[in-house]
Amino acid sequence: MLKKICWWWVLTLAMVLALLVFALIQPSSTRNWIPEHVIMPQAEFHGDQVFITGIRNYQTRPDSTVSRNYYDRTFDLSTLQSLWYCLAVFDRDDDWRGPAHSLFSFGFADSSFVAISVEARKEVGEDYSICQGLVKKYELIYVIGDERNLILTRAAYRPDDVYLYPVQASPEKIRELFEGMLTKANDLITNPEFYNTLTNNCTTRSRDHVNEVAPGLVPLSWKVQLPGYSDELARDLELIDDSIPLEEARRRFWINDRARLFAEDPDFSLKIRRYSRHSEVGT
Repeated sequence: MLKKICWWWVLTLAMVLALLVFALIQPSSTRNWIPEHVIMPQAEFHGDQVFITGIRNYQTRPDSTVSRNYYDRTFDLSTLQSLWYCLAVFDRDDDWRGPAHSLFSFGFADSSFVAISVEARKEVGEDYSICQGLVKKYELIYVIGDERNLILTRAAYRPDDVYLYPVQASPEKIRELFEGMLTKANDLITNPEFYNTLTNNCTTRSRDHVNEVAPGLVPLSWKVQLPGYSDELARDLELIDDSIPLEEARRRFWINDRARLFAEDPDFSLKIRRYSRHSEVGT
């Protein structure tokens, strides 16, 4: 009996020490990052103007080679016109579409677009793992990039099903969302955070930013933790058009074929939207 009690105390102490060590692990902004995650974007606000540095413009070619470029640009916030919800679903089948990546893309009056993707910031030699994402393996990064980088790569060169939904929101709310995400990107430069597969990932951060603009709009839901179903939740909340059946909407806003067709077109962003009923470009 005494021996069993001793072992119980040893195991309890070991668990307490393990939890203490885990709690003491702190995020860092100075690691040996993979090339895609070395540069943290930064935004400077000047009235209606925002100057963004570190906009990623990586482009994957059909032969799988990658050109790695960044650029800086000033955007006029008063000309923000549209918001798009991009959903890249992994390994979809008829019965399961849970794992996915989501991001927002913002459209301006001059027909330019800039996307923001919340990602697990990886070190050289690391691969993404759902399980490791639960145990402080990765930091959090907001990647700001053009759509050729953040949407074309997923739609044309990966086995993901990619959907690009127009979001029903006023220009004022779109601006608030954009500014909120840029402010968070700035904050992560000096205040790093850990990514978490369940609680601090691409879709939970999107939910939190939307709720900052419209408090309480997006509730707690398993469709956030399994983002492949997040388009269903967005329809239920009337953030995306619910006037047509879900499967028809998914067919309409599925962009893989258009992304491959227009991969080298200078009007890539406009043409992947050309069959969207809500597109400002039309057919």
